[in-house]
Amino acid sequence: MPLTPEALTASSEVVAWLGSFDISFVPDEEPWFTIDGVESPRQIGSDGSGGAFVLLPSQDVLYVSSEGRAAIIAESFEAFVQLVVARPYWLDILKFSAGGDLAEMRRAADALEATLENGDEVNEAREEICGALDLPEPDDPVGALYDAVAASGAIVRATDGSPFTTLFNRFSIDNNPMLRDSAA
Repeated sequence: MPLTPEALTASSEVVAWLGSFDISFVPDEEPWFTIDGVESPRQIGSDGSGGAFVLLPSQDVLYVSSEGRAAIIAESFEAFVQLVVARPYWLDILKFSAGGDLAEMRRAADALEATLENGDEVNEAREEICGALDLPEPDDPVGALYDAVAASGAIVRATDGSPFTTLFNRFSIDNNPMLRDSAA
């Protein structure tokens, strides 16, 4: 049976562990964006930077940043949780994607994993969440993230009607000395 937001939120321990990955399953009360073709978006959570996670009618998970960027990031709620657990820095992978280059995203993921300050805690949380949810480790979370964002057809708009841009950003890890050095 696929993982659902309802099944996840029924497990307060798992919700707490996911909170350590900066994910809250309490949606915003006031909508601050619209999605073309979606009458009432179902926000399922948010992150500490003010971004929102939306479960679309297609069951894709859309991320809407507070900085005017948006894209589908996972093909299902379960794939979303797998992504967050496997690569809690998934948003930074997109930031350092060099405009959506999969090879750069893989370099960024490796560098970000190498620079985790709380690696032991992250690994413990990963094990606890996967065990509690009987969640398999994804085969290629970076590739799945790339595929989802690259194929994202969702058009998200601010309340003034202006469209949001893609989550792929132009930076590479070469723009960040700490990440560049850890990738060498």
